Amino acid sequence: MLNFCSLYSGSSGNSLFVETENTKILVDAGMSCKKIEEALNSINVDPSSIDAILVTHEHSDHIKGISTISRKFDIPVFATKETFDAMPAQTEKLIDSNIKYFKPSEEFYINDLKILPFSIPHDAANPCGFNIAIDSNHKISIATDIGHMTRSILNHLEGSEFVLLESNYDKEVLRCCSYPFKLKSRIASNTGHLSNDMAGKTISYLLKNSNLKSALLGHLSKESNFPELAYQTVVDELISENCNENSINLSVASRNEPSKIIKL
Repeated sequence: MLNFCSLYSGSSGNSLFVETENTKILVDAGMSCKKIEEALNSINVDPSSIDAILVTHEHSDHIKGISTISRKFDIPVFATKETFDAMPAQTEKLIDSNIKYFKPSEEFYINDLKILPFSIPHDAANPCGFNIAIDSNHKISIATDIGHMTRSILNHLEGSEFVLLESNYDKEVLRCCSYPFKLKSRIASNTGHLSNDMAGKTISYLLKNSNLKSALLGHLSKESNFPELAYQTVVDELISENCNENSINLSVASRNEPSKIIKL
C-alpha cells in the first residue's frame, strides 16, 4: 500500500502526505500547524502518527509550520544542510535530535519508505524533489518549484506510477496579471516555476516513456493561473503529442483543502 494526498498545494502554502501500512510522512509544512492538523484529521490521520517531515526548500510557503508541528508532535525534520542553514528562524526552534540531514542523490529510508532526493532548478539554497518508493514496482515522485525541466529531473520521474508535478502559471495570464515586472521575471526564469505548457510536455513524455498512471498538477499560482486552465492546457498538450488523454488519471490539487487520496 502506498497512498498520497495533497493537503494544500499552491503559492499560498504547501503540504503533502504519504503513507504506507507502517509509515506516515509529510513533504513540506507550509501552512500553520493548526491548518495541517485540520487537514490530517479530515482524512482520518492522527497528526501524532507522523513519522517525519521532508523539506523541499526553505521558502515560506513550504516551511511555515515546520517548527511548531515538529515540536508539538516530536517529529524529525529531514532537509539538506543548506536548507536548514537558510531557514534559521525555523531551525533554531527545532529539537536538535529532530534535525536530520540528507544529500541530493543519496538514498535514505524512513521505515519502509525509500527516499531519493534529487536536485531541482529553483532560487533556493539547495532545493529538491523526491522519489518515494516501497519497492521496485511502486514509486511516486514529487517535483514542484522547477524553473525549467531538465534531463536529470525527467530521469528521476521515469518509472513513477504517480507524480505531483508543478503547473504554476500560464504564460499569457502571467504577462497580464498584476504582479510587478520583477516578480513576473523571477517566476518565468530558469530558477522560477514551471508553466502549464511544460507540465503538459513533461506528462506527455512520461506517458510515452514510462508507466505513469496518475498525475496531480500542483503549486498553482493564485494570480497567474486557474485550475481549469492548467488542466485543459495539459490535456491539449497530451492530444497534440498523440497521447491518449484517457489513459491517465489527471487532476489539479486544491490550494485550500485535501485532494482525494490516491492509492497505489
